[in-house]
Amino acid sequence: MSACTRELLNHSSIRIRDIIDAIEAELLTQPSHMDRLVLSVCGADLMSDVLAFTKAKTLLLTGLTSVQVVRTAGVVDLAGIVFVRGKRPSQDVIQLAEAEDLPLLVTAYPLYEACGKLYCLGLKGCSELESGGRTGEWLTSGA
Repeated sequence: MSACTRELLNHSSIRIRDIIDAIEAELLTQPSHMDRLVLSVCGADLMSDVLAFTKAKTLLLTGLTSVQVVRTAGVVDLAGIVFVRGKRPSQDVIQLAEAEDLPLLVTAYPLYEACGKLYCLGLKGCSELESGGRTGEWLTSGA
């Protein structure tokens, strides 16, 4: 029997605070980010994949800590970024994320395990979401 118990939380109410608990993460940005809504999860190190396949309000899990990750997040309206394997971004990256109002988190879990824990929490991957464009409006409109 799997240790994964899907749908523990109502999918529409998963917030950054739930993510922090599920993957034992540390929030690197402002506490007001704790209530940010997360609609799906993506694990990727190729920013071209993030640009091509994610939808709005997706949480990106990555091992990359460059400023380009934050810039990519702004283009696709990500819900936040989780740096895996305990990797910590530079202060410049944190400052840019603060300026972009983007939550940054760090977890010691590797990418695969962190994604698995969030999937068990009830978050879907981007490929599991119904088509509806990049904006994600259909996800929050009750349609």
